[in-house]
Amino acid sequence: MESEDEMQDAWAGTSDDEFQNEEEEDEDSDALASDDEDDESDYGFGFNDFQLSTRRPQTIFTVLSEQDIRQRQDEAVATITNFLSISPADAGVLLRHFKWSVSKVNDEWFADEERVRANVGLLEKPATSKRKNVKEMTCQICFEVHPFEKMKEPRCGHYFCEICWTGYIHTAINDGPGCLTLRCADPSCGAAIGEDMVLGLVSKEDQQKYMRYLLRSYVEDNRKVKWCPAPGCEYAVEYQAGVGSYDLVCKCGFSFCWNCREEAHRPVDCETVNKWILKNCAESENMNWILANSKPCPKCKRPIEKNQGCMHITCTPPCKFEFCWLCLGAWTDHGERTGGFYACNRYETAKQEGVYDEAERRREMAKNSLERYTHYYERWATNESSRSKALADLQLMQSVKVDKLSDIQCQPVSQLKFVTDAWLQIVECRRVLKWTYAYGYYLPENEQTKRQFFEYSQGEAEAGLERLHQCAEKELQTFLEGDSPNSSFNDFRTKLAGLTSVTRTYFENLVRALESNLSDVDISKGAVKSSNSSKASGSSKARGGRPKSGSTRSGGSSRSGEEMAHWSCEHCTYVNTTATSSNVCIICGYPRS
Repeated sequence: MESEDEMQDAWAGTSDDEFQNEEEEDEDSDALASDDEDDESDYGFGFNDFQLSTRRPQTIFTVLSEQDIRQRQDEAVATITNFLSISPADAGVLLRHFKWSVSKVNDEWFADEERVRANVGLLEKPATSKRKNVKEMTCQICFEVHPFEKMKEPRCGHYFCEICWTGYIHTAINDGPGCLTLRCADPSCGAAIGEDMVLGLVSKEDQQKYMRYLLRSYVEDNRKVKWCPAPGCEYAVEYQAGVGSYDLVCKCGFSFCWNCREEAHRPVDCETVNKWILKNCAESENMNWILANSKPCPKCKRPIEKNQGCMHITCTPPCKFEFCWLCLGAWTDHGERTGGFYACNRYETAKQEGVYDEAERRREMAKNSLERYTHYYERWATNESSRSKALADLQLMQSVKVDKLSDIQCQPVSQLKFVTDAWLQIVECRRVLKWTYAYGYYLPENEQTKRQFFEYSQGEAEAGLERLHQCAEKELQTFLEGDSPNSSFNDFRTKLAGLTSVTRTYFENLVRALESNLSDVDISKGAVKSSNSSKASGSSKARGGRPKSGSTRSGGSSRSGEEMAHWSCEHCTYVNTTATSSNVCIICGYPRS
């Protein structure tokens, strides 16, 4: 895992041209958005301004294919070759040693060239050969005599036969990426073996392996580049921002965290995610279940789960010990004096005397711990399942259903963007909601005020998401099953777009609160600061940042006639019109106060 200093170095490495290109692209996208505004009606909800759920801090990253990586390697080699006036093979050796950092190569080279050459194994001048007139030579590895033309040497001048060199390099390639820093076969020599010599001696299969190691070294040795962790994905991602969100999206569609390489988990920090994943995989939960749902055999101590009604338990062979489930005493001790074979009262008597207090306390603690973990895990897993289903529905919507809806309702696809916006919002909100349950599990029990505020914010966001999901999943289906345009489709458009906006606001507030670790909660006074705890009222704005008319809450002392035509729901903050609904919110169904 990279340190913050490394991240700052990575960010500092971004050129001004890259930032300029980003700004130009943003200007172009703004221009396109303004053109869409002129051509299409968005019914007052600003569809072009929709973003995926939380407005994430902007990060600069580049997704690299294998072709892009090879091109960057070639460019780096060419830069070093021209700048230092050395061969491409030597430039490759230098870059691999300094983890493909061109600036680091330049700095170290000009600071102390001799030291760099000694560390890397580059000779300033090749060793002069005194054996040019020799017709045969003895290889110092196999000790066989070979024609001089069958002998090979690196720049250091140590001659060995082609067969021995090939075997030496083949073994190094099969051993792994260490072949990229291969040195001379003479144990006393540290001269580097260049890429040109390696590829000239080995088979095609070994060449492919070597080139694969070379390609991967650009990513695995480079602190600014990482492989996408999605199974089967061959893309790499270069992260160039030192601040903001670590969440990135690969071209394969997988979202992941740059810092820990787990799936994207904003707003929960990496430490919490790692603890949660480890807990889900740990054997400790198995032990908790055993403690909560079984008892040890008094003789052999193996855990036993009671699967029948009577209290007479017989341990499995070879133990075969018979005992009472209630008191764990030998079954032979039970009779009339214990209240009967199937009505043992020794347990209650012993419990009153404190005999079973510690065992019961441990079992009760394990049971409570297991129930608490199960509560959060079930909701975490359920939201992950819902997110996967929503993602599949989104892909089906984009590929098939949007065109079908366009044909049925006789509307262009461009005006149905609000449907895909809603599904994108659902997918992202399911991801955020899933990780809030991991956050809740590790929230300290003694911080009651924070826990209450967290559960309230989480509940509000979840309720809004459920309303949006139900509307997009079930109510939309009625319009897809029709054969002709439905007169209520525009009302559905207004409702779905409004739910999308409201849900986005809920989750933005929740994400901000969790990213600040609920810092707005005043623990000492048991109160929440008014700056962020109140619901986002009047958040709906018309295009250009102007508040919509009637965005003030109902009950104001002075309102114009135009403002009287609107009222804001106290529950979800949606701005309703008296023309569509004067007493009940069309979004959440909450009555007007």
